[in-house]
Amino acid sequence: MGKILLKNAIIVNENTIVETDILLQDDIILKIDKDITDENARVIDVEGNYVLPGIIDDQVHFREPGLTHKGDVASESRAAIAGGITTYMEQPNTNPQTTTIEKLEEKHAMADKSSYANYSFLFGGTNDNLEELKKLDKNACSGVKLFLGSSTGNMLVDNEAVIESIFRTTDMVISAHCEDETTIKNNLAAYKEKYGDDIPIKYHGLIRSEEACYLSSSKAIALAEKTGARFHVFHLSTGKETSLFRNDIPLAQKKITSEVCLHHLWFSDADYETKGTHIKWNPAVKTAKDRDQLWKALLDNRIDVIATDHAPHTLEEKNNVYTSAPSGGPLVQHALPAMLEAHHNGKISLEKIVEKMCHNPAILFQIEKRGYIREGYFADLVVVKMNQSWEVTKENILYKCGWSPFEETIFSSEITHTFVNGHLAYENGNFSDKRNARRLTFNR
Repeated sequence: MGKILLKNAIIVNENTIVETDILLQDDIILKIDKDITDENARVIDVEGNYVLPGIIDDQVHFREPGLTHKGDVASESRAAIAGGITTYMEQPNTNPQTTTIEKLEEKHAMADKSSYANYSFLFGGTNDNLEELKKLDKNACSGVKLFLGSSTGNMLVDNEAVIESIFRTTDMVISAHCEDETTIKNNLAAYKEKYGDDIPIKYHGLIRSEEACYLSSSKAIALAEKTGARFHVFHLSTGKETSLFRNDIPLAQKKITSEVCLHHLWFSDADYETKGTHIKWNPAVKTAKDRDQLWKALLDNRIDVIATDHAPHTLEEKNNVYTSAPSGGPLVQHALPAMLEAHHNGKISLEKIVEKMCHNPAILFQIEKRGYIREGYFADLVVVKMNQSWEVTKENILYKCGWSPFEETIFSSEITHTFVNGHLAYENGNFSDKRNARRLTFNR
C-alpha cells in the first residue's frame, strides 16, 4: 500500500485534541508530528477536519450464516465503514449458532473473504456446550456471549449450574444479555390476555420491564463477584441498573463492566407512537428518565462502552403485529453521526465519544494495537467533517434491509474518509474495490 500522509488533521485521541500530520506506511501509523514531509507518500489534505481512531463496535448481528435475507457480513460491514466503524465483534445467534470451535473458525474464514471491517466473533455459551467452551483458546475470539434473556436465535441459557460453571471456567470476557425470562413471560401473558397478539407497542418497555432487567443483571453480577469472572453486561436500558457498576477504579482494573447502546441513548418510550415496532429492541427502549440516567452513568464512567447492537430485520418482518415483530434494528452506519449530534447538542465531548467507542472497547477486550492513534498501531482512522449537514434517506441507506430508524433525521456531521489498516476503504460516499480487513488479535 505504500505511504499515505494526512496533512492538517485535528486528532481526537487519549483525552486531547491536537493539530498534527499523520504518516501511514502500509498498515500502520508510522509517524505523528507537525509539518511531516515525505516525497514518497500520497498526500491527503484533510483540511482541518477531525481524525478519530476507527470505532470498535463490540456488539453487532450481521446475520450470516443462515439469516442473510436480513443482512450479511459484506453488506453490513460495508455500511459500518461508511459509519466510521472499522472493527466489530459479531454475535453467535446465527444459523447455525456459533457454539462450537468449528463453527467459530468457519465464521472467521467467511469474514476473511467478505468483510470490509476488522472482525472477531463471540463464542456462544449454551446449556450444553460447557466441554466445548473449555477447549476454547483465550486468543481465538473476542469473548464468550451468554443470552440470559431470549432473543433472535433462541440461545437462552437458563441452567443456573451451567451458568456458574461457565463463569468459573473461562478467563475470557463473558458478555451477557440480561433479562429475566420468567418475569417477561408473566408480563407478556397478562398483556396477551387483554390485547391478544396485537399488543400496543407502547407496552414493550413494561413487558420487558425494569424489573426483568435489574433482576437478571444484579443476579449475574453477584455470581461474577462470587466466582471472580470477568463479566460485561451488554446494552443497559434502565437507570436502576447503573447503580450496579463502579467508577472509582480505572477500566483496566474492573472485573465488572457495562455497555450502553445508541438507541437507548437516543430514543425513549415516547417515540413508540411515531416509530412503532421499528424501535422494538430487546432490552426495550424505556422512559426518558431511564435515558437521562444512562447518559449520567456514561459520563461519570459507570458505563464503559457505547455500542450499536446492530440487528437488521426486513421491513416486512418489523411491520408485523407486536408478538410477531422481531426485536432489533440496523444502526452501524448512523451510530457515530448520532453521537456527534449529541456532541453538537452539548451532551458529550468529542474526547469522551472516542474514549467510549474506541479506547475502552480495546482495553476491555485486550485488542492488540487498535483503538488509539499511536505510532506503531494499525492505521484504523476516521475523518469527520464536523459542520456538514445531511439527511438520512432511503437513497443513502446502505443496510441490506433497506431502512433505518433514523430516516428523515438530519445529522450535522459527516464521515468523509475511513481507513482500515492503512487502506482508504471509504471516501466521500465511494468504496474501494479492495478490502483490507483483518481478524483481530489480542494481548492476553
